[in-house]
Amino acid sequence: MTESATGRALADEKQAFRDLQARLPAVFRDVFPDPRAPRTVLILPSLSLDQEVMSRITGVHHYEERMLCLLLLLRMPRTRVIYVTSNPISEPIVDYYLHLLPGVPPQHARRRLTLLCCHDASPASLTAKILARPRLIERIRQAIRDPATAHMTCFNVSELERTLAVRLGIPIYGCDPDLLTLGSKSGSRRLFREAGIAMPPGFEDLADAKAVTEALVELKAREPELRRAVVKLNEGFSGEGNAVFSFDGAPERTGLDSWVRKRIDKIAFEAPAMTWEAYRAKIAEMGAIVEAFIEGDEKRSPSAQYRVDPLGNLDVISTHDQVLGGANGQIFLGCRFPADESYRLQIQRDGWKAAALLRDKGVLGRFGVDFISVRDGRHWRHYAIEVNLRKGGTTHPLLMLQFLTDGDYDPKTGLYRTAAGGPRFYYASDNLEAEAYRRLTPDDLIDIAVLNDLHFHSANQKGVFFHLIGALSEFGKLGIVCIGDSHEEAEDLYRRTVAILEREAG
Repeated sequence: MTESATGRALADEKQAFRDLQARLPAVFRDVFPDPRAPRTVLILPSLSLDQEVMSRITGVHHYEERMLCLLLLLRMPRTRVIYVTSNPISEPIVDYYLHLLPGVPPQHARRRLTLLCCHDASPASLTAKILARPRLIERIRQAIRDPATAHMTCFNVSELERTLAVRLGIPIYGCDPDLLTLGSKSGSRRLFREAGIAMPPGFEDLADAKAVTEALVELKAREPELRRAVVKLNEGFSGEGNAVFSFDGAPERTGLDSWVRKRIDKIAFEAPAMTWEAYRAKIAEMGAIVEAFIEGDEKRSPSAQYRVDPLGNLDVISTHDQVLGGANGQIFLGCRFPADESYRLQIQRDGWKAAALLRDKGVLGRFGVDFISVRDGRHWRHYAIEVNLRKGGTTHPLLMLQFLTDGDYDPKTGLYRTAAGGPRFYYASDNLEAEAYRRLTPDDLIDIAVLNDLHFHSANQKGVFFHLIGALSEFGKLGIVCIGDSHEEAEDLYRRTVAILEREAG
């Protein structure tokens, strides 16, 4: 295909996608509010991000299971769900979720669930695998009863998901990929500047390693007391694209440029086994930012989540304190919900400034704004560091809480309350990992949960549920959400669950 023909095909696809998206407001207005209205939801848990960066995450192909929480949509009796994965999901895992459905026999839900897969574990995004299989696309199309009441929900929306939506003839409840640069690391800094939100000193839109080196020099020159700086790939995920540069021993000004250039290849990467050569190539491919590493004796990483619906309404839906790990505290491990009461309303308000701009620029669906917060006496100083225009590690725990308790988040207090009025808190992790867990199968985990009362109790609306179960035997890795009526109860439940798993795994 010639370059001009390719351009016309892309323009046609974009127009077709806009036409599909124009159908969403009517579906949202007429179908979404009625739990008994027929509909089909295609769930596409593809992580359509840089696959080399993604490969650094342990058991990343099992992250397609994180959206299994959406199987609880089957509690609506005339809703059909199509769930597509790279590899088959084992029946015990599917049964585990279906038995969480309140008031719906699992066999009734199972009849309305279509599971499809590519039988392909290669390191490519799920959507790319689907697009390479026309017969699979046709099976998905046949499973959609009525395209007029169907939509697709994705982990993130890239050009690949747009292409698939056009081929299937259904809209996506998510952000147009033409707007994705707003959620890049550079786009986030530009947005925060426009919104007037405090952020770390730094530079964005750095095109290559030379520009990164020059930015490190300039940042140190402007901030003489700076001890460390962080370099972030524009499209990094879960902190895996971050690296920290130390200025220990740096000259105050004379010779600073050559000092940084000689040491840039010793930068500390958050991703395991990353090298400077590979990282430098990624900078040239996707760009990067450099910003000051925020120091502090007491430091937190809160986030606020928002949603723009198809009618253009903007809502705050949660706040979390992220649990971070890795050599420099850059890797997302889990979260506490809600964020600390001393600042959760403040980050809600600060994040709203960015969220309102994103809405005005046409963003649709769920997204989050991340902060770094440092205690300064009795107060906290907050620095916005990132926008995530996708579902994230805080999405599936919150969705499960909402599905299981039928409650609501109150933005006036920053608390979630069940239908009965009681507050609920949770501690969630995507990275409960131990070598001994490899001895356990999904069936073993379910046995352990039953024998030790590690499940969600519908009577008091508290308890435990697991996810990423498919990664257990292969990688010794598991996800967990522990729900209580206080932060303390949720974290106690987490510690008790970990102790039981360690004991049972030997």
